[in-house]
Amino acid sequence: MSENKLSLEKRSLTGKKVAGLRAEGLIPSVIYGEGEPVLAQSIYNDTEKVLRSAGYHSTIDIDVAGKKIMAIVKDIAVDPVSRKIVNVEFQAVSADKPVEATTPIVLEGFEESEANKLHYTLLQVMEEIEVKAKPADLPKQITINVTKMADLDDKITVADIVLPEGVVLADKELASDQVIANLYDPAAVAAQREAEEAAAKEAAETSAADVPSDNGSKPEEAAEGEGEAKEEAPKE
Repeated sequence: MSENKLSLEKRSLTGKKVAGLRAEGLIPSVIYGEGEPVLAQSIYNDTEKVLRSAGYHSTIDIDVAGKKIMAIVKDIAVDPVSRKIVNVEFQAVSADKPVEATTPIVLEGFEESEANKLHYTLLQVMEEIEVKAKPADLPKQITINVTKMADLDDKITVADIVLPEGVVLADKELASDQVIANLYDPAAVAAQREAEEAAAKEAAETSAADVPSDNGSKPEEAAEGEGEAKEEAPKE
């Protein structure tokens, strides 16, 4: 049994007509894996709460028209402007058959690390990973302790992941040295940026000084020539 439960109603409206459902505070959804896809709808607030809890990695006990279905979230469509959920796709699963799910990667303990004391910044470049397990064994998150990070060369890779019993990585070709997180020095990055900007400014000034004037000489040479001409001109 899942701690996430959601009641759905079957729906007949499709296409552009589902906009009316959203206006009534309902979310249209589809359940795959139970023969023909099941078209359904549910109350927005109740659905959003369950989706936040389950994410893409925990099972949901769905009751649709009295039929019990265990499912995981396959996809959530969100309006790009309002950020409201506009459609949900569920995938029916079996309790005794492994399924693939997206699990977040959580890094903990950086505050206690030597790297943090040196004011380095931890950059997480991989925030989730695909795992495979029976629905009851799917982890809510993969936690990696990073308290031992100290030098800029230190990094966290896929090899540092310790999976719970009964859980494997879904992507068998994922390299063990794939970087999950690494370190960088903000102060060094800022200093390098300032040096590059100073070099660019100096190059621009040098380039401007080398541009010849209309008479073919450089600006400084032209100015000197004008001064000499004035001195040699006869007085009236």
